[in-house]
Formats: sequence, C-alpha cells, structure tokens
Amino acid sequence: MQGCLSKIIYCQRRWFGCSLARTYREISSASVDELWQKVVDLDDVSWHPVLARTNVPYGLVPKPGLIFQAVTRLGPIPIRIFVERVNPRELLSVRVIAIPGVEERVTYRMESTVFGTCVSYSVTLRGWLSPLIWPLSRPSAARVAAALVAAVEKAARPAMQSKKKALKDGCFDC
Repeated sequence: MQGCLSKIIYCQRRWFGCSLARTYREISSASVDELWQKVVDLDDVSWHPVLARTNVPYGLVPKPGLIFQAVTRLGPIPIRIFVERVNPRELLSVRVIAIPGVEERVTYRMESTVFGTCVSYSVTLRGWLSPLIWPLSRPSAARVAAALVAAVEKAARPAMQSKKKALKDGCFDC
C-alpha cells in the first residue's frame, strides 16, 4: 500500500503521466487449452465482469493489430480494444482505450503448474487520469481472473460428470 501511495504522490509532481499496475492470479483444474479457448473467444464475453458484448464476428482469432469495440456492463460506454501480442496457449496482451487521459494494458497469461493451470490477469493503467480511475476499476479487475476460471470449470463440469458416469456404468463390469 505504501508503494502505491508513493507512486501517486510522484505522479502528482510530474503532472503528465503515471503508471499503476496489479496482477491477479488464480489456479484452475481446467487445462491450458480450455482456458485459452475461453480467452480468445472474443465474441463471447459473457464471463467477463466488465464487458457486456463486442463487435467481433464469431470465430475470429485474435492476431496482433486487431482493433475492435466493446460495450461495458457499467453503461453504454463504447471502448476500443487493440490486440498487441498473442502467444498461442500462453499470452494475450491488449490495450484498452476508453477515455482520453487513461490507457489500460491488460495481459492474460496461462501456464501449467503442478497444482493446476495458473491464470494471471495483469492490469496496467497509464495516463494523467489513472490515479482517479484506479480506485473505480480495481474491484472489477480483481474479479476477472476468478470469473474466467469459474466459467471454464462450470463448462467442463458436465463433461467430467458424464465421463465418470460412463466409467461407473460398465466399462469394467464383467
């Protein structure tokens, strides 16, 4: 907390810019492929706590340079999203431009660990308005990684139950 306050004080002295960053992590029992498919499905953002819908056509794969629009759940505020970097099954980095004076860089990173799949959601706010926007956007940013994991695990739950039922119903009954 003290480091965050020192950044804000330093930004007030500079007047022209500031950068605030935070990373949120979640562990999932779903595979990297399942999580990646949910993240790159840009036309279905029903799991996202901030975005309501996008103008991306069904099946479009994100590639660097893609620019699309999204509408937030907070109101009919259109925002532009620019895809910066894509490493398949590993990383998706985008820039969000909502209002002048604030630029948001968002990075989704997935990696397989011993405990499951680790999903990292990093948010960096830049611009002279970022100290004012940060307290408003932080609670919703804290929920994104957890919402992604919950959506993927909810979709995978019926498939796992049907596999267990098939094994239980007679694969090994002789």
